[in-house]
Amino acid sequence: MENPGALAQDRSGHAEASDAQRARARALLFGSSVFFGLSAVLVRLATRAGMNGGQVTLVRFVVGLSAVLGLFAARPGTFRPVKKWLLVSRGAFGSVAALLYFLAIERIPAGEATLLNNTFPIWAVLLSLFLLDERPTIHLVVALAVASAGVFLVLGGGAVELSLGAGEGLAIVSAITGGFAVTSMRRLRATDNAPTIFFAFAVGGVLVGLPFAAGAWPSGALPWVAAAGVGVAAFFAQLLMTEAYGALSVPEAALWQQLTPIASYLWALSLGEGIGWSTAAGVLLGVLGVVYGSVLGHRPRHVRSPEAELAKGIPFEEP
Repeated sequence: MENPGALAQDRSGHAEASDAQRARARALLFGSSVFFGLSAVLVRLATRAGMNGGQVTLVRFVVGLSAVLGLFAARPGTFRPVKKWLLVSRGAFGSVAALLYFLAIERIPAGEATLLNNTFPIWAVLLSLFLLDERPTIHLVVALAVASAGVFLVLGGGAVELSLGAGEGLAIVSAITGGFAVTSMRRLRATDNAPTIFFAFAVGGVLVGLPFAAGAWPSGALPWVAAAGVGVAAFFAQLLMTEAYGALSVPEAALWQQLTPIASYLWALSLGEGIGWSTAAGVLLGVLGVVYGSVLGHRPRHVRSPEAELAKGIPFEEP
């Protein structure tokens, strides 16, 4: 028994989210950014200690796959795939994006790789415009620009020297494939739950990481502990992010994900990295952009007609 007024759908097939659902989704994306930021710092530790990007990718996804399989065993019925080909798309694009990002970090400075990889929200917004018909408001566009400027300052501002080599190319392609991945994920959230979507992502990650298993692996404990930490942090980050995409459009979710590089830099303070005025200004600018977009960025709800208001509260049986 449902209220017909509560069943309005947006153009991508999702039921309209309430204010409470959107607030919860934003909180989830905030938590996701914290875990993603921690994951990036642990990647840096693992690669510094002798593990290459492909090996970190493999360990990350083996840990994530083990965790989600444990979740399925603990809660039977959680694994419920519906859009199988879309799940394959999510797994393929997401895992390739993660691998290319880790490989880029091996070849170019982490700040440059993160800055280029973090252009994925732009690609995601463009793709959602054409594939999901999710049109960002002008407030959301302005907010995304402000938050992106903040990220640029956090990651070095004028000190970041961009060129076009193999590492930069890997980071850019990682951003594009990441845009496809989150667009697939947004469409999937209309039918599939977050653990099922993560399972597809983890399987794809293990498959793309397997070719790197044949090389020499480091013998020390530090890279293994750091890589396992990447897997645990990324597992929680992905679940929180995927759950949030059920209530937010791609443009607004992309805005909140601009907090990830900021969180990554703040986590890096634990490695002894300093903080300058441009970084502090960037953090402030990034947070202001997210707040501005969250307050003014979503489209106003449709006003119901008098007939719809009369129908409100009249129950009906779903077919």
